[in-house]
Amino acid sequence: MLYQQEKALWELNRIYREAEEVYHEIALKSGLSDSAFDIFYAICTLQAGCSQTDICAHVFLTKQTVNSSIRKLEQEGYIRMEHGKGRALQIYLTEAGQALAQERIEPVLRMEDQVFQAFDAQERREFLRLSQKYLSGLREGTMRLLEQTSENER
Repeated sequence: MLYQQEKALWELNRIYREAEEVYHEIALKSGLSDSAFDIFYAICTLQAGCSQTDICAHVFLTKQTVNSSIRKLEQEGYIRMEHGKGRALQIYLTEAGQALAQERIEPVLRMEDQVFQAFDAQERREFLRLSQKYLSGLREGTMRLLEQTSENER
């Protein structure tokens, strides 16, 4: 028998997946892959000089995905890399990258801000609190599930 989710949970999952689809559509309309869009988004929010590690942590992409996307964006002339502290490379937008970000990414950032600011201050705090509570529970539940799975495999 298949597990029957509570309708509210089903709706929450649908909303998250629909939000992912919205960003996918934005990336497509911008002429960017999802990962390229996410990298531009991260650079715009983290500011110039961020590292690949910063980007991975900001948009939750794997190091391999970020590295290959950055190399492609570098070849296309949108970003340049400079040596920073230690082995870290810092990422900067070129003129072409800045123009693309200004035209395609910054309007998305402004739109997101407008949507979030449409909530009053209490709604914003509550939305963030509940979202974080759900995410924390999801992470804890995942850890327990993975532990059970590995115990069952022994």
